[in-house]
Amino acid sequence: MERFGKFLSIRQSGLQLKIPLIDRIAGRVNLKIQQLDVIIETKTKDNVFVKLKVSVQFMVVKETVYDAFYKLEYPHDQITSYVFDVVRAEVPKLKLDDVFERKDDIAVAVKRELNEAMTTYGYTIINTLVTDIDPDIQVKNAMNRINAADREKTVAEFEAEASRIRIVAKAKAEAESKRLQGQGIADQRREIARGLVESVDVLNRVGINSQEASALIVVTQHYDTLQAIGADTNSNLILLPNSPQAGSEMLNNMVASFSASNQVGEMMKKKNKISPKKEQDKLKEPEDTSDENDENNEI
Repeated sequence: MERFGKFLSIRQSGLQLKIPLIDRIAGRVNLKIQQLDVIIETKTKDNVFVKLKVSVQFMVVKETVYDAFYKLEYPHDQITSYVFDVVRAEVPKLKLDDVFERKDDIAVAVKRELNEAMTTYGYTIINTLVTDIDPDIQVKNAMNRINAADREKTVAEFEAEASRIRIVAKAKAEAESKRLQGQGIADQRREIARGLVESVDVLNRVGINSQEASALIVVTQHYDTLQAIGADTNSNLILLPNSPQAGSEMLNNMVASFSASNQVGEMMKKKNKISPKKEQDKLKEPEDTSDENDENNEI
């Protein structure tokens, strides 16, 4: 309240009296908590322009209403100026990534600076919040591409690892399959050999010698093969030669090859026996002493 333009008193809510034409209401002060949103554009340490939205929550101290009304005419402009000053002093010290990570530090710095300045004018700062950080659109697109590329790299690494695991598992399965297949073939051949031995023994008991028994077995297998080929109507396999003499010729060739291999083996054994003997004879030969005799003659 003012009387003749001079401060008279501060009136609270409720029934109040004033003298007409002499006393007047100079103004009303809001004691509620108010909020001011300030948008600042500034540059980071890595030369990226960014917009920050800072929300300042403040109120008038009830005991200092006089200072708030008479000392400061435009409090919003004053607060905005201090926010601009603090933010433009703090953000250029940080890189863009640090701005996002340390936005709370920026808010604390703004609150500290505002409290020191606005307490003189009867205002107190309740809180300050950095509610939005908006870089340039091109910078955001670049950051999104970097993030997408990093995620694609991670996906590629996982896919490569999965592919490697599949390849290793497939290789192990193939190795196990080949091992079992080889073991099966070995068992099959072992049983065939055992069956042939038993067949030859049975034929020898009835007066058929080993060569005749072998010929009989070869001929029998030859005709069994022809029967197996003819049983399949869709087969395009041809067995050559398919004459009855083919079994005997095959047996004769096998016997001749076995005989030749045995002869070669015997020759190799004889050669290995002779070679050590020659080396021993060389070691027993007397050494040549002609040089020593010449030296003695000269002396």
